Amino acid sequence: MSESTQIPYLLRAARGEVLDRPPVWMMRQAGRYMKAYRDLRDQYPSFRDRSEKTDIAVEISLQPYRAFQPDGVILFSDILTPLPGMGINFDIIESKGPIIDPPIRSLSQIEQLYPLQPEESLPFIREILQTLRQEVGNNAAVLGFVGAPWTLAAYAIEGKSSKDYTVIKSMAFSEPEMLHQFLGKLADSIATYVRYQIDSGAQIVQMFDSWAGQLTPQDYETFALPYQKRVVDQVKQTHPDTPMILYINGSSGILERMSKSGVDMISVDWTVDMAEARTRIGHHLGVQGNIDPCVLFGSKQLIRDRILETIQKAGKRGHILNLGHGVLQKTPEENVAYFFETAKQADQLLAVPV
Repeated sequence: MSESTQIPYLLRAARGEVLDRPPVWMMRQAGRYMKAYRDLRDQYPSFRDRSEKTDIAVEISLQPYRAFQPDGVILFSDILTPLPGMGINFDIIESKGPIIDPPIRSLSQIEQLYPLQPEESLPFIREILQTLRQEVGNNAAVLGFVGAPWTLAAYAIEGKSSKDYTVIKSMAFSEPEMLHQFLGKLADSIATYVRYQIDSGAQIVQMFDSWAGQLTPQDYETFALPYQKRVVDQVKQTHPDTPMILYINGSSGILERMSKSGVDMISVDWTVDMAEARTRIGHHLGVQGNIDPCVLFGSKQLIRDRILETIQKAGKRGHILNLGHGVLQKTPEENVAYFFETAKQADQLLAVPV
């Protein structure tokens, strides 16, 4: 038992141990809802500075750790961060989000891309992850994260965020071979990037395929799932013991298919009941989630009730408590603190009849 307690609590859940309470962290837990982050953003207005300068990114990653003591500390970065290392430049505009100009629209552009060499283009990622591991020790697990090929392709081809994804879907349906070539290149580079994060200190890696929920199940199986699997298969060849989590926004229609990706855990959004998600995914895989982020605008009683309901539905093995999406701007910090406090006392709260 003593050896097991030297392993961060979150990692124990990801490996399938039965635990008294689920570990807890939040997607997007470092960010604009925190005054400390907003103050730092005023000092460093460029998002790329904040995410690519080691000391600033470490400080931002640790802000919620110091404030709330979550069981997981996630690298402060962006899913687009590796793209310049392949030849796709981007910027992030504060009010508009990511901009890729020129967007990727032609075969010649795809053919000119090169494989990611993270030690050359992303040395700051190693520095950030190594520093985070030193800072948190075994008190929390350090998470890395990457974007999945479909979502990265969607940003690169649309050139920005989109509501209907007509440009990438038009390419998928009119020039599928060109899109498949792009997705393959992205998958191989993302696999390299995951390995680099693990070698640099990430103990768990979450893959975000944020926009794969915009696909029909048939198109998910054609354009998203094979490339998620290509990433996971390559990573598992060299790092079989590092848990991987897959998150898709709006995934209730494709949950069963997500489990075919080869990941160890599925992060579930709030549009599906957690007990039903467990049944649909299969009990051999872990689950993460799935509190509606807007619950954190509610009363403490509501927050507590939703946490305990979710934990009961998920069961004691292989569950990481999280939101069903990132924590929202203007979420009261005291409610975030209460969320973590309640989650960490869940075993005692569930043992006492309300």
